Amino acid sequence: MSKLLLIDDEADVQYSFRRIFDSPDIELSTASSGEEGLKLIPKIKPDLVLMDIRMGGINGLETLRRIRQMDTKQLVILMTAYGTTQTTIEAMKLGAYDYLTKPFDVPKLKELVFNALKAARDMKQVVSYQPLLESEDYELGFVGGTQVMQEVFKLIGQLAATDATALITGESGTGKELVARAIYHHSERSKQTFLAVNCAAIPEQLLESELFGHERGAYTGAVNQRIGKFEQCNNGTIFLDEIGDMTAPTQTKMLRVLQSGTFERVGGNAAIKVNVRVIAATNKPLEQAVAARQFREDLFYRLNVVRIHIPPLRDRREDIPLLVNYFLKKIAREQGREPKSMAASAVKALEKYHWPGNVRELENIIRRAHVIAKSEALLPADLPAEITGLTASAGAATSVAKEISSSDAASLARQLFQIAKRDPKLKVIATVERELVIQALKETDNNQVHAAKLLGITRATLRKRIEKFGIQREMKIE
Repeated sequence: MSKLLLIDDEADVQYSFRRIFDSPDIELSTASSGEEGLKLIPKIKPDLVLMDIRMGGINGLETLRRIRQMDTKQLVILMTAYGTTQTTIEAMKLGAYDYLTKPFDVPKLKELVFNALKAARDMKQVVSYQPLLESEDYELGFVGGTQVMQEVFKLIGQLAATDATALITGESGTGKELVARAIYHHSERSKQTFLAVNCAAIPEQLLESELFGHERGAYTGAVNQRIGKFEQCNNGTIFLDEIGDMTAPTQTKMLRVLQSGTFERVGGNAAIKVNVRVIAATNKPLEQAVAARQFREDLFYRLNVVRIHIPPLRDRREDIPLLVNYFLKKIAREQGREPKSMAASAVKALEKYHWPGNVRELENIIRRAHVIAKSEALLPADLPAEITGLTASAGAATSVAKEISSSDAASLARQLFQIAKRDPKLKVIATVERELVIQALKETDNNQVHAAKLLGITRATLRKRIEKFGIQREMKIE
């Protein structure tokens, strides 16, 4: 449950917040003055404080100053009906998470509170990069006994001891944000703000404003001044996920921030100076993007001071039993019960799977199996058919096999291998898989839903294959 503390001397505002945040997932406490709020904070330990600037007794800015002295990681959103540029600047200097002007736009208020609560959770959940599985004193962690993961752990430790910019690479689902948070939690900035921004999830026309803020009237719809993420986490750490999706104008601003620590808000002229550590991540090969002039070379070198590459799960299958154990204990801890076990045959099936979704996919599958399991041990029958091979359409597959004679299949295989001998760079399985995807799309007139059914995979998996093989460059994909 998330804890909110509202500090406001207006009874109407307190009543409105009780109605807006009437949810079993939120516990709302109220205080009518800064003095009362300062006494409540150590007792209830709120995840987020929302506070008026103009109140009887000490005002909001002074209360914010004292809150920051008590706990530099406490997130505070300031509110006022009398917003001025000067108070905004002063509030951000003191470390406010954001600034709201009354009357509130309720959907925007809820969105801001939701984002702030997520940031609070990210800062409080310590990431251990060498977790002991017999210990239950951590929330999140990396599990891995393979040499490649040990090298990742070493780099995290070395980076945590410095203030260097880092670039984390790896496929989706490998745990890039966990690496960033581990670096933050073990660094000298661990008592300051940590904010994560997914550059691919924000429309390109809004990303610059999200990062650097905007002035009132900067563009249509900019009715109020906005403070960007860089100002919000001054002296802290910002994690920029999927930085390869950043547009060229935003890349230029990013380069300036890394070089000089300064930027201007969208529509503004005043240079704003910040001290923020940048950790970036991408699942795209940035070197290729640089060569194709899609990503600035100078920005790439600024980001690529120290690189941590997280290997895909299929390249560290020895870690799967450890990860299964970890997730089973994690789920049991969440549910307040003894952990279930997994049959050795089920673990072996997991070890043979190719894991396109990596560790994230493994956790989802363990959670699914945990729900549907009929006993205290997870069995192969509790796993998805694509992992165990126990598909309901086995009969259909047999029928297809009968239509293709073994001699035809053998002949086709020999032809492929002869080509592979002449061209050592040819990857037979990938080539066949790519052609199957292309032919399925042609057979279904580029209808991805029908093509996925034809191939016996999900639409999400089909999309990954289209992107992986670069098929969109050769065909018009709807």
